[in-house]
Amino acid sequence: MRLFNNLERQIMSNEHKLTAYVRKDEGKGASRRLRRAGQLPAVIYGGGEAPQSITLNQEPVWLAQQHDWFYSSLISLDIDGKVERVLLRDMQRHPYKQIIMHLDFQRIPQGVEITVRVPLHFINIETSPAGKSAEVSVTSELNDVEVVMLPRHLPEFIEVDLGSIKAGDTVHLSDVKLPEGVRLAHAISDEFNPAVAVARFIKEDAADAEEAPAEGEGE
Repeated sequence: MRLFNNLERQIMSNEHKLTAYVRKDEGKGASRRLRRAGQLPAVIYGGGEAPQSITLNQEPVWLAQQHDWFYSSLISLDIDGKVERVLLRDMQRHPYKQIIMHLDFQRIPQGVEITVRVPLHFINIETSPAGKSAEVSVTSELNDVEVVMLPRHLPEFIEVDLGSIKAGDTVHLSDVKLPEGVRLAHAISDEFNPAVAVARFIKEDAADAEEAPAEGEGE
């Protein structure tokens, strides 16, 4: 898995831009017409300003939503020449068509802490003792984590280094090194310290499955 240096991360985080347009027509009928024309309705709220209805082109948003940054990074939204710094807060997809029905964005002012779920990226599994063993499977137990920070410290993802994980090991949230300026939304405690990754023996898992009685047996 490729590692990104600090310069690459900074470039990536500064290039998340989308173009939008002020929306004047409201209502379900207008929304259907927008979607037929390859556009999608959205709204921006927060930041001490009134909510604003906008539209975006469907194709670039559909491509963007396939990447982690779309859900956890600041987006520069160019609305008819005025740039708003926003976070995605809600997305409605069509139940079976490859289109997005609606987006909710929140304005993010400078100097105000935000709470965001940031994806976890696991690295160095292949070079770990567990990763080198054909008898061991390393599985992720947590895909993202809720953190708090100022907007300038918002990471696109948080790396979890599993280079030393061995068979039988469990990596907990308390073992994850957070980037500078970032803290967990919920403090680690005896009641809250979930597993992030586990290295299990494959044969043991298979044996457990075979020993487990089928539904209805033994009754």
